[in-house]
Amino acid sequence: MKVLVLASFAPSLVLFRGPLIAALVAAGHEVVAVGPAMDAPLLGELRRLGATPLDLPLSRTGMNPVHDLLYGWRLYRAMRRLRPDLVLSYTAKPNIWGAIAASAAGVRSAAMVTGLGFAFTDAGERNWKRALVQKVQTWLYRRATGRNAVVVFQNPDDRDDFIAAGCLADLGKARMVNGSGVDLDHFAPSPRPDAPHFLMIARLLKSKGVREYAEAAIRLKARHPAARFSLVGFFDEGPDGVAPAAVAEWQARGLDHLGGLGDVRPALAVASAYVLPSYREGTPRSVLEAMASGRAILTTDVPGCRETVVDGVNGFLVPARDADALADRMAWMIENPEAVAAMGEQSLRIAREKYDVHKVNQTIMNHLGLTRAPDAAIEPGCRS
Repeated sequence: MKVLVLASFAPSLVLFRGPLIAALVAAGHEVVAVGPAMDAPLLGELRRLGATPLDLPLSRTGMNPVHDLLYGWRLYRAMRRLRPDLVLSYTAKPNIWGAIAASAAGVRSAAMVTGLGFAFTDAGERNWKRALVQKVQTWLYRRATGRNAVVVFQNPDDRDDFIAAGCLADLGKARMVNGSGVDLDHFAPSPRPDAPHFLMIARLLKSKGVREYAEAAIRLKARHPAARFSLVGFFDEGPDGVAPAAVAEWQARGLDHLGGLGDVRPALAVASAYVLPSYREGTPRSVLEAMASGRAILTTDVPGCRETVVDGVNGFLVPARDADALADRMAWMIENPEAVAAMGEQSLRIAREKYDVHKVNQTIMNHLGLTRAPDAAIEPGCRS
């Protein structure tokens, strides 16, 4: 089969979907990877995976309906030209416009809901923009999923809230998978450092809990000068983005912002514990990478995050938007390094059992009907 994989952020085709693309190619499928603003290194990486890259313009965070309609029109034209058997999309704009364009082009489509995003996440700020985006996105998603053959979710809360919001009318289309999985060969355990060193990796968004992490880190730095608190992540121009001035102020008070990193493994290798105080996720990939690296996890008791932690076993769950609770647990981790090391071992065990990317991709391919024909074709009495 020919499969079009649609992304709103082109590097994610390699960073997040590389193993899935490789699995599809290994199963004999032809893959066309579609995303905006592809640079030469990314084009080379996609070709090395066995995919054909297609650069298609898209405003990822913009809210101009004309630009979105133009994106849908370009998708339709590409589908008419390439004549794929399946369109597989993830994130809101590719999910919505990919399904609508595929339907118009007479192509089967499937969507992966990897999180409900800005419109459905309560960042503690009630405003007309968020309400309008949610209303429009709900209306569009309902029409898009009506055209999808399958809609894949990463946690049951997202599935239930998506359905309750009216974004999916046919409950029979819903499927579940354990996140995007993690490559256990690429993210391998490393020795834990002796000194306490906390790490957060995320786009610099309010809804990721960046402000709470910074507040807790600054407070603890004053009490535990030897402890380190690092933040890795790119700035985001969307409505939920954290201002560079705020990050500069945090740095001046003890938080170490390392910027965005193409490879986060060196940062994980020198961290003793991983922190993600997000308000909501699909399944946070950075947490899975930290688990595969053998690190204790401190995250929030919210959809997507809570599935990754057994509280008190491989880390802790704290309430979202609660810098006090976050600081209390971080202080406990500073004072109990041996227990934190044991939690890291449990994280690795859970990653191996539940989040191995090969197992996850096999499940996705089964949901989409992209698995090679099984031996079931052999008559039952002929098995040796």
